[in-house]
Amino acid sequence: MSCPICQKAADAKYRPFCSKRCADIDLGKWLNSEYSIPDANVDGLEEALEASQEKEDRLH
Repeated sequence: MSCPICQKAADAKYRPFCSKRCADIDLGKWLNSEYSIPDANVDGLEEALEASQEKEDRLH
């Protein structure tokens, strides 16, 4: 199995990643909303978009 971040061989200690660095990069992508899990609840989509926009507005 190769690391999903850098494609090097995975290390059993950090599996599926090759190192703590790549594991941390992946975690950062989740925390920064670069990854997401699709929601089958269409009604919740509007609420999520509104909440996201409100969050974005507060940051700027």
